[in-house]
Amino acid sequence: MRPSVFALFCATALSTTALSSPTLAQTLTIGVRGGPDSIDPHFTATGNHAESLKQIFDTLVWSGDGLELEPRLAESWKVVNETTWEFKLRKGVKFHDGSDFTAEDVKFSIERIPVVSGPNPTTIYVRRVKEVKIIDPLTVQVITDGAAPTLPNDFIRLFIVSAKAAAGLTKESANAAFNSGKAAIGTGPYKYVSWEPKGDLVLDRFDGYWGPKEPWAKHIRKEIANDAARVAQLKAGQLDLITRVPATDVATLKRDPKIDVQIIDTVYVFNIEMDLREKAQGVTAKDGSALEKNPFLDIRVRQAIDLAIDRKALAEIAMEGLGKDVNQLVTPSIFGYNKAIAPKKYDPAAAKKLLADAGYPNGFKMSFAFTKDRLPGDVQVGTSIAQMLAAIGIDTTPNAQPVTVFFPARTRGEYSFSMSGWGTLTGEAHYTLSSLAHSNAPTVKMGAFNVLGYKNEAVDKALQAAAIEMDEGKRRKFLEDANALVDKDLQRLPIVAVGSAWAMQKGKVTIKPRVDEDTLAMNIKPGK
Repeated sequence: MRPSVFALFCATALSTTALSSPTLAQTLTIGVRGGPDSIDPHFTATGNHAESLKQIFDTLVWSGDGLELEPRLAESWKVVNETTWEFKLRKGVKFHDGSDFTAEDVKFSIERIPVVSGPNPTTIYVRRVKEVKIIDPLTVQVITDGAAPTLPNDFIRLFIVSAKAAAGLTKESANAAFNSGKAAIGTGPYKYVSWEPKGDLVLDRFDGYWGPKEPWAKHIRKEIANDAARVAQLKAGQLDLITRVPATDVATLKRDPKIDVQIIDTVYVFNIEMDLREKAQGVTAKDGSALEKNPFLDIRVRQAIDLAIDRKALAEIAMEGLGKDVNQLVTPSIFGYNKAIAPKKYDPAAAKKLLADAGYPNGFKMSFAFTKDRLPGDVQVGTSIAQMLAAIGIDTTPNAQPVTVFFPARTRGEYSFSMSGWGTLTGEAHYTLSSLAHSNAPTVKMGAFNVLGYKNEAVDKALQAAAIEMDEGKRRKFLEDANALVDKDLQRLPIVAVGSAWAMQKGKVTIKPRVDEDTLAMNIKPGK
């Protein structure tokens, strides 16, 4: 055999062997609707960001598949006194560079968050922390600014980075250092290989991981924002699994003999927020002229908008059965959900009358911002609501934006009427209400996401009391009361809870879905 032919034969044989080798069979490739905004886990609090980086970085406390608290890098925790929690750290944990995980890394990670947090602040997870004391290499005490009964709940998003690898980084330099891989040193089951913004995140299994060994030697997360493209690539066999299957494709994929579909109700709730500042942006008379005042300041206008929205139709038609109508900002499984709050009514005739009584018999005109690439059904729900509001005389222009545009603009207060999804990821209503419904009050470290001027002293009082109440029954009552007050004020309207669907190659992979929608390689196993 000639050398060139022999070389070609060997190359072909090696290629064939490689294609059938266990190593390649252990590659997990999934298509996600949204990926991280950086590789720095402390950069932003958005769900897509945290979901992606949970593979690389462990948290101190883990949120289980049903949001139950579980040990992670902290093996146990206890209350020492009213303002002190003690966390015992896991022994033998290694970072991806082979260095030991210690209390120094916990202290460093907590203290760096306020310094580097970006557009959607992660400071909400450490807002109660006053000081971190290292007792020994595997023990830390966290001193809080008062009694903090839910501190372990907050720590489910406390990602631990290497103090050595991330030392000296600033808000300006951190993203570059993490994105290059230099500082992307975690203790998670997968280690960073590469990332292309809006593209592929490539991870390798970390064989020094302290927990169970993962079956996947390599994990590739492909960010494919276009729903149709994600489905097409799955059907073509280019992806093992896809997240957030559009409702329009669920029935078709269920009939495909090569595809499995799993659906779960999540804790995410689409909600609308209205501007209660003196002037509203993007809100005018029908002819485009300025209004004398911000119409949302009138409770009757907010009531009219609430009554104009047919939540059942949104859940059943716009979301094609992947949603559930809701009457408050948290779902029924969440601690602090108020069972006494009445279901929402749909009454467009009453809505028109309320608008007329408020001095807007012909309605007005406004822009309506919402995401187009975050949660299932965001565009369909947003455009449907715009049509419902038009039916009562409010000409509503849909303004669907990518997450990377929407959240920074929303945080800057640029949207006077917008919709986004919020998930009560800690399992307790205080997380949601203290962020969205408490007045924006840096002094008490609440209301970070309340940027449109809403303030109710009774709500603030109930949430501040809940924040320090160690008695579970009393804390629940404070949260239920706060939910009722928020429902009465109608500055923020709960719309529908989001259901989510995953589709996968039948027989190749299986998934254990989570109610927070996180799609983690650790929850995906090879098919039998």
